[in-house]
Amino acid sequence: MNSNPFNLRVIEEFRANGGVVGGEFAGTPLLLLTTRGARSGELRTTPLVYLPDAAGRPHVFALNGGAPVAPAWYHNLRAHPEALRVELGAGSFRARATEVTDPAEYEELWHRQVAAEPKFAAFRARAGRAIPVVRLERRG
Repeated sequence: MNSNPFNLRVIEEFRANGGVVGGEFAGTPLLLLTTRGARSGELRTTPLVYLPDAAGRPHVFALNGGAPVAPAWYHNLRAHPEALRVELGAGSFRARATEVTDPAEYEELWHRQVAAEPKFAAFRARAGRAIPVVRLERRG
């Protein structure tokens, strides 16, 4: 569930079109991440831009549109890192979240993402905080 009307439309379009979304997200790699609420325990689905690494594992960025605090989905996956579901294209898989902590790997991923989506640099500057980068790895 997601209570944001914009996100609900993106989720609906994503699922109806096998992971393809138009409008401002046309051509942008998107996935749907379902987390378990840190306090509520309720399932929450969020559309996110992702960046695959050389092994094809998706990485997501806890930008929150440049807000000074990390997004709710990030707090949820930190509370329940093994209780994730990722929808990618027309498929889905159970996932485990691992924050990227190696500085060289982090910088490589961050620079690749900014090259693909320059607005990410402005979001980080506006946030005034480190932006967590999270690897989503298949489970089972």
